[in-house]
Amino acid sequence: MVANLIEELAWMSEEDYLRTELERETKHEYIDGYIYAMSGASKNHQRITVNIDRVFGSHLSGKPCESFTSEVKVKVGSKFFYPDIMVVCEDNKQDYYTETPVIIVEVLSKSTRRMDETVKKLAYQNIPALQEYVLIEQDFVDVEVCRRNQGWVSSHYFLGDTVHFEAIGLAMAVTDIYERVENEDMQTFLAHVETIIP
Repeated sequence: MVANLIEELAWMSEEDYLRTELERETKHEYIDGYIYAMSGASKNHQRITVNIDRVFGSHLSGKPCESFTSEVKVKVGSKFFYPDIMVVCEDNKQDYYTETPVIIVEVLSKSTRRMDETVKKLAYQNIPALQEYVLIEQDFVDVEVCRRNQGWVSSHYFLGDTVHFEAIGLAMAVTDIYERVENEDMQTFLAHVETIIP
C-alpha cells in the first residue's frame, strides 16, 4: 500500500490503535504512538502483489507456513505496519497482526520508497524470525532481496534472473513477478520476445 505519511497529531496508545483501526474505513500504520493514513495502490502495484501471493500460496499449500497480503499487520516493537506480502511460519495467534514473519515484501512507489528503504528496513531487521526483506520496484524492473544470512546486504535481480526465496525453498522468475506489469522495462522485454517468437 502507499503511505501518505500524514501524521494525525494526537498521540494514541497501542491498545487504542488496535481497537479503533478495526472501525476505520482507511487503514493506518502506527509508529511510536502516532498513526499515518494509507492510500490505495496502483494497478502495477496490485499486479506484482497478486503475482507473488498467488505463487507463494500455491507453494505453501499443505505446509505450516502461509502468506498474507496487506490486510494483516506486522508488529515491530512500538510500530505496526501493513506489508504488501508476508510469509509466516510460527504465529503468535493474534487475529489482526503477527510478530513472526520469515519473509516481508514491499512494492515500492515514489511516495513510499524512503519509508520502505529506511524506517521499515531498520525496523524489520529487528524481527528475530525475519530471514528475507524484499523490495520491488513497480515503475521499472528491479527486485532487491536483503537476507539475514548475508548480513542484510542487498542482492538485485532483473529480467532473465530467478529470485530464490530461501526461507520457504521457492524459486520465482523475475518475469513471473512482473507478469502483466506495464512499465518501460517490461514493454521493451515483451517487444524483444515477440521478435524472437512471432
